[in-house]
Amino acid sequence: MLERRPPTPGSPTAFADGSEADDVPFGALQPSVGIRDWLLGEGARMPNAEEMLAGLAERLISIGVPVDRASTAIDTLHSEYAGVGRIWTRDGGTSVRLFPHGARSTDAYLNSPFHTVHETGEWLILDLSETPDDAYAIIPDLKAGGYTHYVVAPLFFTNGTKNGITFATRAPEGFGEDDIAILRFVMPALAAVAEMRVLNKQLDHVLRLYVGDEPHRAILAGDIRRGQVTRIRSAILFADMRDYTRTSADMTPEEAVGLLNVFFDCLVPPIEREGGEVLKYLGDGLLAIFRESGDDLGGAAKGALTAAQHALAALDEANALHQFPVPVAAGIALHHGEAAYGNVGSGSRLDFTVIGRDVNLASRLAQLNRILGEPLLMSKPFVDFLWGDPIPLGEHQLNGFAEPMAVFRPKFLRPRKPN
Repeated sequence: MLERRPPTPGSPTAFADGSEADDVPFGALQPSVGIRDWLLGEGARMPNAEEMLAGLAERLISIGVPVDRASTAIDTLHSEYAGVGRIWTRDGGTSVRLFPHGARSTDAYLNSPFHTVHETGEWLILDLSETPDDAYAIIPDLKAGGYTHYVVAPLFFTNGTKNGITFATRAPEGFGEDDIAILRFVMPALAAVAEMRVLNKQLDHVLRLYVGDEPHRAILAGDIRRGQVTRIRSAILFADMRDYTRTSADMTPEEAVGLLNVFFDCLVPPIEREGGEVLKYLGDGLLAIFRESGDDLGGAAKGALTAAQHALAALDEANALHQFPVPVAAGIALHHGEAAYGNVGSGSRLDFTVIGRDVNLASRLAQLNRILGEPLLMSKPFVDFLWGDPIPLGEHQLNGFAEPMAVFRPKFLRPRKPN
């Protein structure tokens, strides 16, 4: 192996002191610098990480490094999976694998070469002809693929996350010392670019996850000053669970969270399928909007009504399958008007929240669901955008509003008795 300074386990891979160039052959130094410059420039701007991995492999091949397979394992901040793996092969292109949260992914990691290099801080360089099949789970697959040499390098990010990259070759002689020196030389640049891309992706995902599509774009565009408000003409959907307090009274916090998650799994997919955006979760309820699109003002109302129908059907199905500890019902209110969202708070702590008269009206309308024994109610401004004849339920006084509101229900739903 090449002589080099021993690394400090866990120190950021992007921190380079120049020693990584010491072992690069003189004739290969300039093209290696070219690869590093490509990573920091064009590679950093590529639309996705798969293209960057393929581009890196192809450039290494072009200067004589016999890469036939390259893969990365990147830790991620995501609600559904703990990490993402990307694999490039010379004859198969690039594929992506997601690692879900849970014991299965943890066990796979603990039995992988990535765990070894993260613990030691050292590269793992394996001559596969001398490596037993049970050393790591991937070894038999590599041998079956005709690979002869396997290199695993840790990628430690400055935020403390542990990631990694591998290279494999089918060359009979494997990777030479010059090849390893070139790989070590480009590694700090690769780590810096990979971390930049991952952090940008995580910021985008986490903001979208917590505030919704349009608000997260507004925040990233710089709308973070207190008092900024955006107004949206839209159909407004307000939904909450009936009798949540009584239903969850004897539950543990974990059980109550599970109850809410199943409930929202019934409501949210139909909303998103119809082009709606969930702007806010409100304890046992949610607020969603369906934006007007061009001149098709009825499209938003139709989408909201369809989403409400499907959400109630999904809830009925979940009850029939006993996915809840007790039968669960929802009240949904539909209104059309102006939703406003903006930055509210004090000092350096703000909340991107939804406000406005029409939002308040939708929430008050939802309070009538129980009183009238109806799972779905619509306001007069909402039904004005619909074709057909909804069933009128009279005018009702809404808490906080001076004028009574004409309220309707769709024909397809039977009235339910009040709880």
